[in-house]
Amino acid sequence: MEANARWVLLTALAPLAWGTNYWVTRAYLPADQPLWGAALRALPAGLLLLALARRRPRGPWWWRSAVLGLLNTAVFFVLLYLASQLLPTSTAATVMAASPLAMLLTARVLAGQHPHRAHLAGAMIGLGGVALTVLGGDGMPDGRGLAASAGAMLVSCVGYVLAARWREGADPLAATAWQLTAGGLLLLPPAVLAEGAPPALSARTLLAFGYVTLVATALAFACWFAGLRHLPAGTVGLLGLLNPLAGVLLGTALDGDTLGLRQGAGLVLVAAGILLGRPRTRAAVPDTGASADPTAPTASASGPGLRRCRGT
Repeated sequence: MEANARWVLLTALAPLAWGTNYWVTRAYLPADQPLWGAALRALPAGLLLLALARRRPRGPWWWRSAVLGLLNTAVFFVLLYLASQLLPTSTAATVMAASPLAMLLTARVLAGQHPHRAHLAGAMIGLGGVALTVLGGDGMPDGRGLAASAGAMLVSCVGYVLAARWREGADPLAATAWQLTAGGLLLLPPAVLAEGAPPALSARTLLAFGYVTLVATALAFACWFAGLRHLPAGTVGLLGLLNPLAGVLLGTALDGDTLGLRQGAGLVLVAAGILLGRPRTRAAVPDTGASADPTAPTASASGPGLRRCRGT
């Protein structure tokens, strides 16, 4: 249990950092160059982690890195950048808060995982808490931004489940480095063709890109993919609810937003959802060749896909 708690805390750093990324992107990064914005976020972070990992892809990891880099980095970063620019932080975060449910369904289709009832209940409670916290503003959201945010959520769920399945032959740091580097390289040609020269970097913009690259990308993705190797996908998805909450709290602290009774109740519901879906210890049972609970996310009888997701 203590080991699970450590992995939960480490993994939680990722959505907290990503929650701040909405605000930093909207406030400090250029609004009209999403391809360059995504490339400048991904490629430096990937090269930094690659220098630390000091490992090159081998065998199937060449094409796996390309696929995951396309999904988890190139497409995801561009859509997220667009959503951050076109929508208020709370709205973009609300759409992404549906990722726990989407991840559970994606894991069921792609990895054969049977979601535990606690994970489903925690996802529903947490999603309701996020909605209670961030919804209720006036005005009609930008339809393009909503589509970009929903698309980012869906493509990231597919990419994260595939990353959990393809864990053999690479440690989390190296695999993250390969994905970010591949995604950044894939973004360069369309960025040059569609947007021309890279954006001019003032001191403020350079600092913002530095934060987005080092903290919200290199550190956050390393923590996230490490969590996917040691925790059930449902638990990791529930931790993703910290993403929109971080955005709400940042807006409250820096933009003067009011955190009233409704928002406070939402925070309580989100915390309850995360606790409900946390990993649980299992009582020792005689080795009879079958799991006591074949539907549990940590049970070996749930199929090979789940064994890949839970790590060792």
